[in-house]
Amino acid sequence: MDELDDGALFLAHGIGGEDNSVVPARNAPCSQKYKPVDYKHLYELAAEAKMASAQIQLKIKKAEQVSKISKEQMLLKQHRQVWWQEYKRLSESRQKAEEEMKTFLDEESNKNNFFFDLRELEQKLSKEWDTYQTNTLVPVWQLKEDLKLKLSQVQRYLSKESCQKPKINSAEVLQQIKFMKNQQKAILEGLILESLALERELEEYKENALEHSPEDKNGLFLEVPPELVSLECPYPDLQALVVEEYQELARGYGTKLQQVDQQLEALCRNSDWKEEDQWVFQTVINQYPSDLQRRRTLYLDMLQRHLPHKSRQELVAHEKARDHYLSIRSQRRALLSAWAQLRRAFVLRALAAAAEAAAAHEAHVLLADSRQKQLEICADLKAKVLQWKAQQEEAAKLEAVVAARRKEKEDERERLQREQETIRRAQDKEKLKKYWAEKELKWQEQEERDLQQLEELRKLMAEQAAKDRERVQFRRALLERRLLQKKELALLQARQRQQKEKRLEALRQQVAIVAELDPARAVADTVASKARMGIGANEEVELQQPLFRLHTYSEEQVISDPRLRVELALREAGLHKTLYAREVLSKLPPPKLPRRDTESTAFKM
Repeated sequence: MDELDDGALFLAHGIGGEDNSVVPARNAPCSQKYKPVDYKHLYELAAEAKMASAQIQLKIKKAEQVSKISKEQMLLKQHRQVWWQEYKRLSESRQKAEEEMKTFLDEESNKNNFFFDLRELEQKLSKEWDTYQTNTLVPVWQLKEDLKLKLSQVQRYLSKESCQKPKINSAEVLQQIKFMKNQQKAILEGLILESLALERELEEYKENALEHSPEDKNGLFLEVPPELVSLECPYPDLQALVVEEYQELARGYGTKLQQVDQQLEALCRNSDWKEEDQWVFQTVINQYPSDLQRRRTLYLDMLQRHLPHKSRQELVAHEKARDHYLSIRSQRRALLSAWAQLRRAFVLRALAAAAEAAAAHEAHVLLADSRQKQLEICADLKAKVLQWKAQQEEAAKLEAVVAARRKEKEDERERLQREQETIRRAQDKEKLKKYWAEKELKWQEQEERDLQQLEELRKLMAEQAAKDRERVQFRRALLERRLLQKKELALLQARQRQQKEKRLEALRQQVAIVAELDPARAVADTVASKARMGIGANEEVELQQPLFRLHTYSEEQVISDPRLRVELALREAGLHKTLYAREVLSKLPPPKLPRRDTESTAFKM
């Protein structure tokens, strides 16, 4: 029991403050130490605290929601700007491509029947489009106009602008709309199937046109250029050596290209994304230029909108895989460009070597030089070819080193960009924490001020309650005195009425009429009946006299007042309610001025 009382004392002191502090009660019946705790008041205070906490939490949620909405609107605004720039670029590109295609078809249609067939196909597709528009789109537009007209009629009828109720068969209208929806759905499904079939056919043509096996690629690389095949060289060994060196060099580049292609194929196989998702990913990233601020944040946000079934981790992983794929593609392009340059340089050097050999052979024929000199020339030429080969290999190595260094620079730039993004996010988080700390401090200060005001208000209410109790007691005593006075007054009035009734009764007894018994009077004629029968005609003059004497004005005296005559004249003219009539009547004096003692001064204050 003592432990329970101590806990109640601590709880009451902690929640209620000074007003609810527990006071020891020595003579209390329940406890020998303390008074019982007012748990109802404690529950009310706890409920108020919970309500205040709920309101603060609601304000925080609203602030977070407003911040989220503003951030979303800012992102959408930036997306809209980028989309508009991309739309203008694509529109200009499309218009330029259509103009170039039209110009090309106009120029080549007269030269080749193939382009003439393309022109006929274009006209046929235009006619089919017109037919489709007439059979499909025109009924939809007509139905739309009919529905708008009927809706406007119903709105005019409901707004009471038109009294005639429109005759609309809702079942028939719904049936028409349903039929039109089914028809449009069937047409769209057919067009989608036809579009998919055309896309598959074009994809097959593309694969057949671009598909090359590794053997075909190696064959293309190992194929000797026609310049080397038709090389005019007096020394067959030199020509065979040049062809062999070319094939060896082409075999090395072909192996590198095959390795790069294998890496690309491995990346494509390891990707579990659909072609449509990959196309959306690539298209969205290409819309955002590389010099745009917060480019990665923007295109990742747009990708999450277009690909909601992909998580952010999957998008980031696919982004890294795409960067790796593009890097390998750039290496492949660099390799093909280096091979093309090397091939041209090799052909030029081979032609130069063949020219030198031809010149040397002519010199040998002309000068009849010895076989040793020919061997020396061949060895010299072979050494030059080997030297040139070494130079080319060294150049290829340097190009590979330069490409690797570029790749490292690109990786370093991306890493720095990610670090900057991380630092910026950390700064934003720190600012957000600081902002919420300041808000929390302001809330605490506001809560302390509110509690202080609440305490002062409670004190004022307690003082006012004491004053009110005193006033109530005073008013109750005053009311009791008034009621007592009213009772005494009522008793006094009742006694006075009784005394008055006694005096009146005594007076009635004194002046009471004592009449003799006369039964003949009840059946005798009255004075009025006698006058009708002519009895007592000499008293008629007295009967026609007025009952009361009147003391008032005569008709002549009333008409003699000029104010009345003017008012009657104005009334006959219909001007008695005008301001002019009011002003005229106010200025007319009465026929006899009133006495000074009857003039009122109440309205002159």
